[in-house]
Amino acid sequence: MDIIHDEAYFAELLGKYQKLVYAICLKAVGNPFDAEDLTQETYISAYKNLSTFDRTYEKAWICKIASNKCLDFLKSAKRRVQPAEEEEFLLLADQRGTPEEVYLKKESRQYVLDLCRRLKEPYKTIATEHFYHGKSAAEIAAETGKNQKTVQTQIYRAKGMLKKTVKEEKA
Repeated sequence: MDIIHDEAYFAELLGKYQKLVYAICLKAVGNPFDAEDLTQETYISAYKNLSTFDRTYEKAWICKIASNKCLDFLKSAKRRVQPAEEEEFLLLADQRGTPEEVYLKKESRQYVLDLCRRLKEPYKTIATEHFYHGKSAAEIAAETGKNQKTVQTQIYRAKGMLKKTVKEEKA
């Protein structure tokens, strides 16, 4: 077969099976953009191998090329999974927040520490551990060797003292 006849035959194949090949690709990958690319790759591959192909099985042949292209694409897609844009930006985002938020958080933590240090013992230590360091009553009890109920009571009382101090400052 000569090149002119091959090109005419290829144009005939393209017209005959383009929708079918696209449908196969779309069904396989579920994305119209990838399906268009795979349809094009299918026809490029078919064109390159046109001289070695038996025309009696043209439909099966072109469909087989399309399905193989889709399988290859899906295998490689598993290796190159890309996160969605939103997920990608969330991963890149600074988890600390804006500089203003960071500063305000630091200031409020320092304020809590200053308030806790104003209390008398044992409330000073208990309040600092609980409100500043974020430890639970059970953790404080384990560290200090005190009864957990005693620590809970001291946290409750320290909280009341801190509230009173804050109200007095605002007045």
